[in-house]
Amino acid sequence: MNTIRLTGKITLVQLEYIIAVDNYRHFAKAAENCFVTQPTLSMQIQKLEDQLGVIIFDRSKQPVVPTEIGKKIISQARIILNETKKLNDLIQQKDNEIRGELRIGIIPTIAPYMLPLIISKFIDAYPLVNVKVKEHITEHIVEKLNKGLLDVGILATPLNDPAIIEKPLFYELFVGYVSSSSALFNKENISFDDLKSENIWILNEGHCFREQVINICNLKSFPPQNSSFTYESGSIEAIRRLVDTYGGVTLVPELATIGMDQKQKSKLRLFEAPGPSREVSLVLYRSHLKKKLVDALFNVIKDAIPVEISERENSNVIEWK
Repeated sequence: MNTIRLTGKITLVQLEYIIAVDNYRHFAKAAENCFVTQPTLSMQIQKLEDQLGVIIFDRSKQPVVPTEIGKKIISQARIILNETKKLNDLIQQKDNEIRGELRIGIIPTIAPYMLPLIISKFIDAYPLVNVKVKEHITEHIVEKLNKGLLDVGILATPLNDPAIIEKPLFYELFVGYVSSSSALFNKENISFDDLKSENIWILNEGHCFREQVINICNLKSFPPQNSSFTYESGSIEAIRRLVDTYGGVTLVPELATIGMDQKQKSKLRLFEAPGPSREVSLVLYRSHLKKKLVDALFNVIKDAIPVEISERENSNVIEWK
């Protein structure tokens, strides 16, 4: 059992440095992101370890990893810094102006269809906000929220994670995109059973949209063992073009259909009611900051999404976990 002995004052800077090393698992990268030299960062962390009488990082391993007691110290450091940052958040909430930095993580199956609808509206409405957006798969967004590297995520829910707050934005349908050579092209609506005899193109592993499609199509495994050619991509647009060229079927989210031309829209087929849908939400950790900024983003998205999507009620949401 470790006993921590405190021999001096711990500074917030020291806590920032150990969190940075934990985030990047590399002293040089952590120093770069803290805008200090590596010797300065290393010296402060060594000083903190001496003050506490414990080793926080195992420097013999590459990438560097925290020790068992180090993990607990870093976890507490995150809580302390998060609570400290809430002071600035409270001050900003006093001000009628919405300002600051908002770091958004968004999954690739939402980003290209939602961002064009909302970014200019958000920037015009809140010119004092510095918006930073990065695409990540769901797993990475949750991890970065936990580490404080993102403020909010936009992704498919539910996550069933008690540490996460989910603020549902809308429910969008899964829509079939079928080749003109497919037997389904002559159908007005399609069913789950229709997909069993089709060549289905889906996203590669790591995407929650892939798992939802697998569940919709009731695929026991993918790719099928009798397939002579398979191609998995992280881009819905790439897969849609494969349908145009090589035939078969894919599923696309409803937002992806907004910018399609008439030829592309002629290949869209809705499922028989009740059609499968996915829930799209803003997600935050329960100890989140920047409430006014997040609320502003939520309202802009709700206003920008087409009414037929934004007002749809929760129905037949396909789980992916």
